[in-house]
Amino acid sequence: MRLRALLDTDALGLRLLGGEDELDRAVRGVMTTDLRDPSRYLSGGELVLTGLAWRRDAADSEPFVRLLVGAGVTALAAGEAELGAIPEDLVVACARHRLPLFAVNESVAFATITEHVVRQVSGERAGDLAAVVDRHRRMMTSGPAGGGPDVVLDLLGSDLDLRAWVLSPAGRLVAGPEDAGGALPAELRARLSAEHLAATRTGRRGPHRVAVGTTTYSLFPISGTGRGPGSGAARDVRETLLSDWLLAVEADAGDWPAERLDLLHGVTQLIAVERDRRDAARTVRRRLAQEVLELVQAGAAPAEIAARLRVAAPVLLPGLGAAPHWQVVVARVEWEGGEVDSGPVTQALLEEILVDPLSTGPEPSDRIAVAHSGEEAIALVPLPAVSSEHDGSESGIHADVLLAAVRGPLGAGLDDDGRLTLGVSAAVHSAEGLRGALEEARHARRVAAARSGRVCAAGHQELASHVLLLPFVPDDVRRAFTARLLDPLRDYDRRHRAELIPTLEAFLECDGSWTRCAARLHLHVNTLRYRVGRIEQLTGRDLSRLEDKLDFFLALRMS
Repeated sequence: MRLRALLDTDALGLRLLGGEDELDRAVRGVMTTDLRDPSRYLSGGELVLTGLAWRRDAADSEPFVRLLVGAGVTALAAGEAELGAIPEDLVVACARHRLPLFAVNESVAFATITEHVVRQVSGERAGDLAAVVDRHRRMMTSGPAGGGPDVVLDLLGSDLDLRAWVLSPAGRLVAGPEDAGGALPAELRARLSAEHLAATRTGRRGPHRVAVGTTTYSLFPISGTGRGPGSGAARDVRETLLSDWLLAVEADAGDWPAERLDLLHGVTQLIAVERDRRDAARTVRRRLAQEVLELVQAGAAPAEIAARLRVAAPVLLPGLGAAPHWQVVVARVEWEGGEVDSGPVTQALLEEILVDPLSTGPEPSDRIAVAHSGEEAIALVPLPAVSSEHDGSESGIHADVLLAAVRGPLGAGLDDDGRLTLGVSAAVHSAEGLRGALEEARHARRVAAARSGRVCAAGHQELASHVLLLPFVPDDVRRAFTARLLDPLRDYDRRHRAELIPTLEAFLECDGSWTRCAARLHLHVNTLRYRVGRIEQLTGRDLSRLEDKLDFFLALRMS
């Protein structure tokens, strides 16, 4: 039971003296004592009743309260019969240690409070035990065919008054209340997913508890049956970490009895069955994607690929009259050290993160087909046909938006030994363009892989720039090229504090304009001319020539 319930029971004669913010603490038992040190008889979670006979002077309150807090006591209730008003030193000590303090009216016997607490706590435990079998039966009969995770979550709410949500590793809402009073903001979903992934990487067993403001959430892992870490099927937690769902419950499971924890673990098993059912339903879409991919990579005729796309379109976009446009997204998860089979988990992860949060229907990921080849996953994403005056760049998936949505939570799961890189193609409207879209997405992913960070993405827009070329220059060539051009300037700057490198950067950014560059650096034009002349003298280059400007520009970018 909760402290708040005691305070709301008028017959107990309790008056709160401190700890208003702690009234949701759970009471597991009750103990009456006037010992100066009762800690050896406490197991935690008790409401301690005392007549204050242990107190000789004001100095006794602090050590007494400290011992109670150390033993995990939930609250202290002091009787007014012995001393009248509760001493101020006890009020101060309880406030300092955040121990809720009640005054017990002298007309109320401690036995009355003890009997009430024992009756309530025992009744709740008996109720939980009696309900476990029935709830399991109802949840099983309401399982996947009866509405999926939402039905199970509704039962949690109606039977146990628990609000709960099922989230993907990237924080997407899979199931749970979405009304104004029950919706979880996107930022909170991302944080809960990140906290869950980070805790799982440390090897801690669930549930993981996360405090957000004044609310505590308990996070339970949902591992697919026969494939999760707990099943023994996976050799390494990293094989499923980024694809398993989680159950977020708005409650602190730290003070739950074992029976209630068992019930919630049973709930996760039921939801895992639904997850496996959805995985099985994706088999057709995965096979379609695999067939199209094989045709494209084998250089099949566009007519043959187009025929396969015509088969795929009704499955992926039922009811769509016109043939859609297509986008390709390529992803790869790489782990440092050890042999981790990341192809399947990358496939499942890509299916999760490409679900359009604005989509409606029981399973919006029905509109995505993902294949995997080795460590690489490839998604074939259909888009509604865009008008002819657009090239598709204004619609569909954008790499920066995708990155912003997944970087936070997935970065926590990748920790310091994993990387996720994503590449996104432009939209194409025919089978002839699909091969180019696949190569475009693969090139974009390699550009993303050349960047720093645990989660990186690049889009097709970046492939028309020198940025595409720089990551693929061998390291020794990069070092030699930049050293030959920039080392003489760096050495001169160190010896003379001449700021030749910043001057060179500003000069190039101003497109070689003397007046604009001088104004930007707050220099006289003659001073700027002197510095540029020194740069040319030290390097043997001519900054009036386009070729030399380009060499300096690339050297600065690669350095």
